[in-house]
Amino acid sequence: MAKSKPPLVRLSEMAAEQSGDFFALLAEKARGARRDGKPFFTCRFRDGERTAAFMVWADGPWFEACEKEWREGQIYKIRGAYDEHKTYGPQIDIEQIRPIVDADKAEGYDLRHFVDCTRHDVDAMYQELWNMAEANITDVPLRRLVLTILERQKSQLKQVPATLKHFYPFAGGLLEHTLSVTNTCIHLVDKYVACYPDMEPPLNRDLVVAGAILHDMGRTVEFNDDQMSVQPTVSGRLVGHLFLGRDLVRDTARELGDVDAELVQLLEHIVITHLSLPEWGSPRLPLIPECLIIHHADDLDAKLEMYVRCLTRDKEPGDFTSRDPVLGRQLYKGRKA
Repeated sequence: MAKSKPPLVRLSEMAAEQSGDFFALLAEKARGARRDGKPFFTCRFRDGERTAAFMVWADGPWFEACEKEWREGQIYKIRGAYDEHKTYGPQIDIEQIRPIVDADKAEGYDLRHFVDCTRHDVDAMYQELWNMAEANITDVPLRRLVLTILERQKSQLKQVPATLKHFYPFAGGLLEHTLSVTNTCIHLVDKYVACYPDMEPPLNRDLVVAGAILHDMGRTVEFNDDQMSVQPTVSGRLVGHLFLGRDLVRDTARELGDVDAELVQLLEHIVITHLSLPEWGSPRLPLIPECLIIHHADDLDAKLEMYVRCLTRDKEPGDFTSRDPVLGRQLYKGRKA
Protein backbone atom coordinates (compact mmCIF):
# COMPACT_ATOMS: atom_id res chain seq x y z
CA MET A 1 0.00 0.00 0.00
CA ALA A 2 1.40 3.40 -0.99
CA LYS A 3 2.49 5.65 1.84
CA SER A 4 0.20 8.67 2.19
CA LYS A 5 1.61 12.13 1.56
CA PRO A 6 2.17 14.17 4.75
CA PRO A 7 0.10 17.33 5.20
CA LEU A 8 1.52 20.71 4.15
CA VAL A 9 2.09 22.82 7.27
CA ARG A 10 3.84 26.02 8.33
CA LEU A 11 7.10 25.56 10.23
CA SER A 12 5.99 28.24 12.69
CA GLU A 13 2.76 26.33 13.42
CA MET A 14 4.23 22.86 13.96
CA ALA A 15 3.95 21.28 17.39
CA ALA A 16 6.66 19.21 19.07
CA GLU A 17 7.08 15.76 17.47
CA GLN A 18 4.90 16.76 14.51
CA SER A 19 5.86 15.65 10.98
CA GLY A 20 4.86 17.18 7.68
CA ASP A 21 5.87 19.00 4.52
CA PHE A 22 6.82 22.66 4.93
CA PHE A 23 8.68 25.47 3.20
CA ALA A 24 11.71 26.97 4.93
CA LEU A 25 14.51 29.37 4.12
CA LEU A 26 18.09 28.32 4.86
CA ALA A 27 19.09 31.34 6.91
CA GLU A 28 22.49 30.08 8.09
CA LYS A 29 24.94 27.32 7.16
CA ALA A 30 27.94 27.32 9.48
CA ARG A 31 30.77 24.79 9.19
CA GLY A 32 32.39 23.42 12.31
CA ALA A 33 34.54 20.53 13.46
CA ARG A 34 34.19 18.02 16.28
CA ARG A 35 37.01 17.22 18.68
CA ASP A 36 38.00 14.27 16.52
CA GLY A 37 38.35 16.59 13.53
CA LYS A 38 35.27 15.41 11.65
CA PRO A 39 33.41 18.32 10.05
CA PHE A 40 29.76 19.20 10.52
CA PHE A 41 27.34 21.96 9.55
CA THR A 42 24.92 23.82 11.77
CA CYS A 43 22.00 24.82 9.56
CA ARG A 44 19.20 27.11 10.61
CA PHE A 45 15.96 27.04 8.65
CA ARG A 46 13.20 29.59 9.19
CA ASP A 47 9.94 31.05 8.02
CA GLY A 48 8.72 34.49 9.08
CA GLU A 49 8.04 33.51 12.69
CA ARG A 50 10.24 30.57 13.70
CA THR A 51 13.83 29.40 13.27
CA ALA A 52 14.82 25.77 13.81
CA ALA A 53 18.25 24.11 13.68
CA PHE A 54 19.35 21.04 11.77
CA MET A 55 22.72 19.43 12.44
CA VAL A 56 24.43 17.89 9.42
CA TRP A 57 27.09 15.37 10.48
CA ALA A 58 29.93 14.09 8.29
CA ASP A 59 28.68 10.50 8.53
CA GLY A 60 25.03 11.47 7.93
CA PRO A 61 23.06 11.24 4.68
CA TRP A 62 22.90 15.01 4.01
CA PHE A 63 26.52 16.10 4.43
CA GLU A 64 27.59 16.05 0.77
CA ALA A 65 24.41 17.80 -0.42
CA CYS A 66 24.71 20.40 2.33
CA GLU A 67 28.36 21.08 1.58
CA LYS A 68 28.04 21.31 -2.20
CA GLU A 69 24.42 22.28 -2.97
CA TRP A 70 22.62 23.95 -0.10
CA ARG A 71 23.03 27.71 -0.02
CA GLU A 72 22.02 30.42 2.40
CA GLY A 73 19.09 32.50 1.22
CA GLN A 74 17.53 29.63 -0.75
CA ILE A 75 14.02 28.47 0.14
CA TYR A 76 13.40 24.72 0.26
CA LYS A 77 10.47 22.38 0.47
CA ILE A 78 11.19 19.98 3.31
CA ARG A 79 9.60 16.78 4.52
CA GLY A 80 10.57 16.25 8.09
CA ALA A 81 9.79 16.36 11.78
CA TYR A 82 9.83 19.24 14.23
CA ASP A 83 10.81 19.04 17.88
CA GLU A 84 11.86 21.30 20.74
CA HIS A 85 15.01 20.44 22.68
CA LYS A 86 15.18 21.60 26.31
CA THR A 87 18.69 22.96 25.82
CA TYR A 88 19.07 23.70 22.11
CA GLY A 89 15.57 24.89 21.30
CA PRO A 90 13.61 24.26 18.07
CA GLN A 91 15.02 21.46 15.89
CA ILE A 92 14.06 19.76 12.66
CA ASP A 93 14.96 16.36 11.28
CA ILE A 94 14.98 16.23 7.47
CA GLU A 95 13.67 13.26 5.52
CA GLN A 96 13.50 14.92 2.09
CA ILE A 97 14.57 18.35 0.83
CA ARG A 98 14.62 20.21 -2.49
CA PRO A 99 14.67 23.83 -3.68
CA ILE A 100 11.28 25.36 -4.36
CA VAL A 101 9.84 25.29 -7.90
CA ASP A 102 7.14 27.36 -9.59
CA ALA A 103 4.55 24.64 -9.03
CA ASP A 104 4.88 25.11 -5.26
CA LYS A 105 2.88 28.35 -5.46
CA ALA A 106 -0.22 26.26 -6.13
CA GLU A 107 0.42 24.38 -2.88
CA GLY A 108 0.67 27.49 -0.75
CA TYR A 109 4.24 28.75 -1.12
CA ASP A 110 4.25 32.51 -0.58
CA LEU A 111 7.38 34.65 -0.46
CA ARG A 112 5.69 36.89 2.11
CA HIS A 113 6.08 34.10 4.67
CA PHE A 114 9.87 34.53 4.52
CA VAL A 115 10.65 38.21 4.02
CA ASP A 116 9.21 41.37 5.52
CA CYS A 117 6.62 42.75 3.11
CA THR A 118 4.21 45.64 2.96
CA ARG A 119 0.91 44.82 4.62
CA HIS A 120 -0.94 46.20 1.58
CA ASP A 121 -1.68 44.61 -1.80
CA VAL A 122 1.02 45.80 -4.20
CA ASP A 123 -1.16 45.47 -7.30
CA ALA A 124 -3.86 47.63 -5.72
CA MET A 125 -1.31 50.23 -4.59
CA TYR A 126 0.28 50.38 -8.02
CA GLN A 127 -3.11 50.86 -9.67
CA GLU A 128 -4.00 53.60 -7.20
CA LEU A 129 -0.75 55.42 -7.95
CA TRP A 130 -1.37 55.04 -11.70
CA ASN A 131 -4.90 56.43 -11.29
CA MET A 132 -3.54 59.40 -9.33
CA ALA A 133 -1.20 60.27 -12.18
CA GLU A 134 -3.97 59.98 -14.74
CA ALA A 135 -6.44 62.04 -12.72
CA ASN A 136 -4.16 64.75 -11.32
CA ILE A 137 -1.59 65.60 -14.02
CA THR A 138 -3.40 67.73 -16.58
CA ASP A 139 -0.41 68.41 -18.85
CA VAL A 140 -0.67 65.53 -21.34
CA PRO A 141 3.03 65.13 -22.27
CA LEU A 142 4.06 65.34 -18.59
CA ARG A 143 1.42 62.77 -17.67
CA ARG A 144 2.67 60.48 -20.43
CA LEU A 145 6.22 60.84 -19.09
CA VAL A 146 5.17 59.83 -15.58
CA LEU A 147 3.05 56.90 -16.78
CA THR A 148 5.81 55.65 -19.07
CA ILE A 149 8.29 55.56 -16.18
CA LEU A 150 5.71 53.90 -13.91
CA GLU A 151 5.08 51.19 -16.51
CA ARG A 152 8.77 50.52 -17.17
CA GLN A 153 9.74 50.40 -13.48
CA LYS A 154 6.58 48.51 -12.46
CA SER A 155 8.17 45.23 -11.40
CA GLN A 156 10.90 46.81 -9.28
CA LEU A 157 8.58 49.44 -7.84
CA LYS A 158 6.33 46.68 -6.50
CA GLN A 159 9.08 44.72 -4.79
CA VAL A 160 11.97 46.90 -3.58
CA PRO A 161 12.13 48.61 -0.18
CA ALA A 162 12.22 52.37 0.19
CA THR A 163 15.52 52.00 2.06
CA LEU A 164 17.51 49.04 3.30
CA LYS A 165 17.47 49.97 7.02
CA HIS A 166 15.84 53.32 7.76
CA PHE A 167 12.23 53.64 6.62
CA TYR A 168 9.93 51.21 4.83
CA PRO A 169 12.77 48.63 4.78
CA PHE A 170 10.67 45.78 3.38
CA ALA A 171 9.47 44.40 0.06
CA GLY A 172 6.94 46.79 -1.48
CA GLY A 173 8.08 49.56 0.85
CA LEU A 174 9.03 51.94 -1.96
CA LEU A 175 5.58 51.70 -3.52
CA GLU A 176 3.82 52.16 -0.17
CA HIS A 177 5.98 55.20 0.61
CA THR A 178 5.52 56.74 -2.85
CA LEU A 179 1.76 56.34 -2.72
CA SER A 180 1.59 57.89 0.75
CA VAL A 181 3.80 60.85 -0.20
CA THR A 182 1.78 61.48 -3.37
CA ASN A 183 -1.49 61.47 -1.40
CA THR A 184 -0.09 63.98 1.07
CA CYS A 185 1.34 66.20 -1.66
CA ILE A 186 -2.01 66.41 -3.45
CA HIS A 187 -3.67 67.61 -0.25
CA LEU A 188 -0.88 70.10 0.46
CA VAL A 189 -0.65 71.60 -2.99
CA ASP A 190 -4.42 72.09 -3.12
CA LYS A 191 -4.28 73.80 0.28
CA TYR A 192 -1.50 76.17 -0.71
CA VAL A 193 -2.84 76.94 -4.18
CA ALA A 194 -5.99 78.15 -2.41
CA CYS A 195 -3.95 80.05 0.20
CA TYR A 196 -1.86 81.95 -2.37
CA PRO A 197 -4.11 82.66 -5.38
CA ASP A 198 -2.06 85.73 -6.38
CA MET A 199 1.33 83.98 -6.36
CA GLU A 200 3.32 84.53 -9.57
CA PRO A 201 4.17 82.18 -11.04
CA PRO A 202 1.47 80.06 -9.31
CA LEU A 203 2.26 76.75 -7.68
CA ASN A 204 2.36 74.13 -10.42
CA ARG A 205 0.07 71.34 -9.25
CA ASP A 206 1.09 69.05 -12.12
CA LEU A 207 4.73 69.44 -11.16
CA VAL A 208 4.05 68.61 -7.50
CA VAL A 209 2.14 65.42 -8.39
CA ALA A 210 4.73 64.31 -10.96
CA GLY A 211 7.57 65.06 -8.54
CA ALA A 212 5.90 63.17 -5.70
CA ILE A 213 5.44 60.06 -7.87
CA LEU A 214 8.99 60.18 -9.27
CA HIS A 215 10.97 61.61 -6.34
CA ASP A 216 12.38 58.22 -5.27
CA MET A 217 12.00 56.31 -8.54
CA GLY A 218 15.77 56.00 -8.75
CA ARG A 219 15.49 53.41 -5.98
CA THR A 220 14.16 50.97 -8.60
CA VAL A 221 17.59 51.15 -10.25
CA GLU A 222 19.60 51.59 -7.05
CA PHE A 223 18.58 48.14 -5.70
CA ASN A 224 18.82 44.70 -7.31
CA ASP A 225 15.81 42.47 -7.99
CA ASP A 226 16.73 39.68 -5.55
CA GLN A 227 13.92 39.80 -3.00
CA MET A 228 15.75 37.43 -0.66
CA SER A 229 18.87 39.59 -0.53
CA VAL A 230 18.24 43.16 -1.63
CA GLN A 231 21.53 45.01 -2.15
CA PRO A 232 22.63 48.17 -3.96
CA THR A 233 23.55 47.69 -7.61
CA VAL A 234 26.90 48.92 -8.91
CA SER A 235 25.24 52.06 -10.30
CA GLY A 236 23.38 52.42 -7.01
CA ARG A 237 26.64 52.54 -5.09
CA LEU A 238 28.50 54.69 -7.60
CA VAL A 239 25.75 57.20 -8.46
CA GLY A 240 22.87 56.88 -5.96
CA HIS A 241 19.12 57.11 -6.34
CA LEU A 242 18.94 60.89 -6.82
CA PHE A 243 20.92 60.94 -10.04
CA LEU A 244 19.56 57.60 -11.19
CA GLY A 245 16.07 59.05 -10.82
CA ARG A 246 17.11 62.21 -12.68
CA ASP A 247 18.45 60.00 -15.50
CA LEU A 248 15.12 58.17 -15.72
CA VAL A 249 13.32 61.50 -16.10
CA ARG A 250 15.81 63.00 -18.57
CA ASP A 251 16.23 59.91 -20.76
CA THR A 252 12.50 59.18 -20.95
CA ALA A 253 11.69 62.81 -21.73
CA ARG A 254 14.23 62.85 -24.55
CA GLU A 255 12.77 59.64 -25.93
CA LEU A 256 9.20 60.93 -25.86
CA GLY A 257 10.27 64.28 -27.26
CA ASP A 258 7.17 66.33 -26.49
CA VAL A 259 7.51 67.25 -22.81
CA ASP A 260 8.03 70.96 -22.15
CA ALA A 261 11.77 71.49 -21.64
CA GLU A 262 11.31 73.78 -18.65
CA LEU A 263 8.99 71.29 -16.93
CA VAL A 264 11.60 68.56 -17.45
CA GLN A 265 14.30 70.76 -15.94
CA LEU A 266 12.14 71.61 -12.92
CA LEU A 267 11.21 67.95 -12.44
CA GLU A 268 14.89 66.99 -12.56
CA HIS A 269 15.55 69.67 -9.93
CA ILE A 270 12.88 68.19 -7.65
CA VAL A 271 14.26 64.65 -7.98
CA ILE A 272 17.81 65.82 -7.22
CA THR A 273 17.01 68.22 -4.36
CA HIS A 274 14.00 66.73 -2.55
CA LEU A 275 16.21 65.58 0.34
CA SER A 276 16.88 69.32 0.85
CA LEU A 277 19.81 69.04 3.27
CA PRO A 278 23.43 68.40 2.20
CA GLU A 279 23.95 66.17 5.27
CA TRP A 280 21.15 63.93 3.97
CA GLY A 281 22.81 63.65 0.57
CA SER A 282 21.19 66.51 -1.35
CA PRO A 283 23.73 67.95 -3.83
CA ARG A 284 21.74 71.20 -4.19
CA LEU A 285 19.24 73.15 -2.11
CA PRO A 286 15.61 73.32 -3.30
CA LEU A 287 15.02 76.53 -5.24
CA ILE A 288 11.32 76.18 -6.09
CA PRO A 289 8.34 75.95 -3.67
CA GLU A 290 7.01 72.75 -5.26
CA CYS A 291 10.11 70.94 -4.00
CA LEU A 292 9.48 72.25 -0.47
CA ILE A 293 6.07 70.56 -0.43
CA ILE A 294 7.52 67.25 -1.62
CA HIS A 295 10.46 67.41 0.79
CA HIS A 296 8.32 67.87 3.89
CA ALA A 297 5.73 65.29 2.81
CA ASP A 298 8.56 62.84 2.13
CA ASP A 299 10.33 63.50 5.44
CA LEU A 300 7.12 63.31 7.50
CA ASP A 301 6.09 60.03 5.90
CA ALA A 302 9.52 58.48 6.48
CA LYS A 303 9.79 59.64 10.08
CA LEU A 304 6.26 58.59 11.04
CA GLU A 305 6.79 55.10 9.59
CA MET A 306 9.97 54.80 11.65
CA TYR A 307 8.13 55.91 14.81
CA VAL A 308 5.27 53.46 14.22
CA ARG A 309 7.60 50.54 13.49
CA CYS A 310 9.64 51.28 16.62
CA LEU A 311 6.56 51.54 18.86
CA THR A 312 4.76 48.48 17.52
CA ARG A 313 7.74 46.11 17.48
CA ASP A 314 9.48 47.10 20.69
CA LYS A 315 9.66 44.46 23.46
CA GLU A 316 11.55 46.53 26.04
CA PRO A 317 9.94 46.52 29.53
CA GLY A 318 8.91 49.85 30.97
CA ASP A 319 7.54 53.10 29.61
CA PHE A 320 10.15 53.70 26.91
CA THR A 321 11.30 51.74 23.89
CA SER A 322 14.87 50.63 23.47
CA ARG A 323 16.98 53.29 21.77
CA ASP A 324 16.30 53.36 18.06
CA PRO A 325 19.70 53.66 16.32
CA VAL A 326 18.29 55.58 13.34
CA LEU A 327 16.00 57.95 15.24
CA GLY A 328 18.70 58.30 17.90
CA ARG A 329 16.25 58.23 20.82
CA GLN A 330 13.96 56.14 23.00
CA LEU A 331 10.28 56.69 22.30
CA TYR A 332 7.71 57.05 25.06
CA LYS A 333 5.20 54.22 24.92
CA GLY A 334 3.73 54.38 28.44
CA ARG A 335 1.14 57.05 27.68
CA LYS A 336 -2.53 56.41 28.44
CA ALA A 337 -3.99 59.23 26.31
